[in-house]
Amino acid sequence: MPVTSPEQFEKFLSEPEGTRLEFKSARTSYEFDKLVNYCVALANECGGTMILGVTDKRPRTVVGTSAFPEPGETEASLHRVFNHRIPVEEFFHESKRVLIIHVPSRLPGTAWQHDGKYLKRAGDALVPMGDQELRAIFSETGPDFTAEIVPRAGLGDLQPEAIAEFRKRWQKKSGNARLATMTNEQILHDCSLIDGDGITYAALILLGRPAAITRHLAQAEVIFEYRSAEAAGPAADREEYREPFLLYHDRLWTKVNLRNDRQSFQQDFFRYDIPTFDETSIREALLNAICHRDYREGGSVFIRQYSRRLEVVSPGGFPPGVTQENIADQQNPRNRRLAEALNRCGFIERSGQGVNLMIEQAIRQTKPLPDFSRSSAHEVFLTLAGTVQNPAFLRYIERLGEDALASFQTLDFLALDALSHGRELTQEMKSRLPDLMEAGAVESQGRGKGRRSFLSRALYETMGTPGVHTRQQGLDYETNKALLLKHLSSCRTGEAPIKDLEQVLPAQSRASILRMLNELRDEGRIKLHRAARASLWKLIQPITPDAITVTITETIPEAIPEAIPEAIPEAILKIPTDSQ
Repeated sequence: MPVTSPEQFEKFLSEPEGTRLEFKSARTSYEFDKLVNYCVALANECGGTMILGVTDKRPRTVVGTSAFPEPGETEASLHRVFNHRIPVEEFFHESKRVLIIHVPSRLPGTAWQHDGKYLKRAGDALVPMGDQELRAIFSETGPDFTAEIVPRAGLGDLQPEAIAEFRKRWQKKSGNARLATMTNEQILHDCSLIDGDGITYAALILLGRPAAITRHLAQAEVIFEYRSAEAAGPAADREEYREPFLLYHDRLWTKVNLRNDRQSFQQDFFRYDIPTFDETSIREALLNAICHRDYREGGSVFIRQYSRRLEVVSPGGFPPGVTQENIADQQNPRNRRLAEALNRCGFIERSGQGVNLMIEQAIRQTKPLPDFSRSSAHEVFLTLAGTVQNPAFLRYIERLGEDALASFQTLDFLALDALSHGRELTQEMKSRLPDLMEAGAVESQGRGKGRRSFLSRALYETMGTPGVHTRQQGLDYETNKALLLKHLSSCRTGEAPIKDLEQVLPAQSRASILRMLNELRDEGRIKLHRAARASLWKLIQPITPDAITVTITETIPEAIPEAIPEAIPEAILKIPTDSQ
């Protein structure tokens, strides 16, 4: 999450409103659709900053805004619209609330749009980008190979059964009954797969006869191999698919599914049978390879299946601007004409969804995340591991309910995965914690920089280890009490005001610290001494700092009787007998 400094904000106020800076007073509210449109325009103009709560006329005045009271939810809504992260920062200037929206730049060769409109700014208005501007953008990474006409090829090189499948899928998705009566030429012309008597490479890949593909684009094939062992040598099963994609994609999944064993687990009265290879993930991996590979490279797409993993290797590295780290958030379609055709017939719902779906499915089934680490400049190498890692997590995910899961975005699943493995959350994941807490998936303790989050007690109950949750929630509490005692013991007089004790535990509220102090007083370890200027908390008998230690058990019981809280042994204060 970008953090704007007071100096940077003052600089914003002094700069003229231009292509990368937009101000709106928005004192009480602002329409979400307008915000979306401005994000489109700013992204198309190489990114910029939009600030709500400041007048747009100079000299500017900070008036404050009540718009979008939940910035995290606004950011989540923008992510759902664009599938790009657009940070929404809450900033306070002289007690007046301001929202700062940080819009990233579009990637080379791409343009942002909303409801089919590619927008830019013109003075105070938003206007559609012209055809010439869009052509210039789309040509930044070179011409789209799949939009080019195949030399010496025509309609006779396309397979009628594949065209019929394309028509059926397009009609089903669009609901347009008129497609049933259109000729093949009309169908293909309307989606720009043919131009006059010529056919595009996109048409050849999706609909071409095997002989035509072999003659004009032999590398447009997928080679499947099943290997029962890691040793080099001939594959146990191998098949080459050099035919129209629309006619073999189902058969390829069937081939994978032939050796798709199910992993069975029992959790209380619930039994789970999880396939090693998830159909959604495998199909999306295949689509990504077909849609985004570089067809100018001579190699084929390889799919290698092993007993517990599947590898997909496609020629050509990542498109410009896309990396292993940002692949779930940044999209730059290499073959736009091919992607548009796949979208029409329902294979691709929105750009970049494939990787997101693979990530979400892996986390829901507690499998390792999709791994692109073996990719290089000349190929994209994806590994989908199929081993279920934590069966109890399956029950936990089920307890959240499908309604809650349907509202989760990829970042939500990544946050749950990080918490379940004890990994540090990124700033993007932390921004999703309020919604995860509201859904009952996550609990939190503390505040500010010291705030800690962990999975809800439901997970540990399904695992049969509620004591682990008690340790996560309670260990800090007892340790914090020990730190308060240790600080008092380090003071020369053995006493300190509440303001000093707040510095010991900056992540805790004053109310929480007072509760700890009152408990220590009830335990006979400290007392409240009212001095002339301030109330002081004082050790009943001063002791040396070394006399107080915190002992943390290395193991805890699988289950701790909730009716006996004193049985929890996570943190024990050891104080010498002669000092009590």
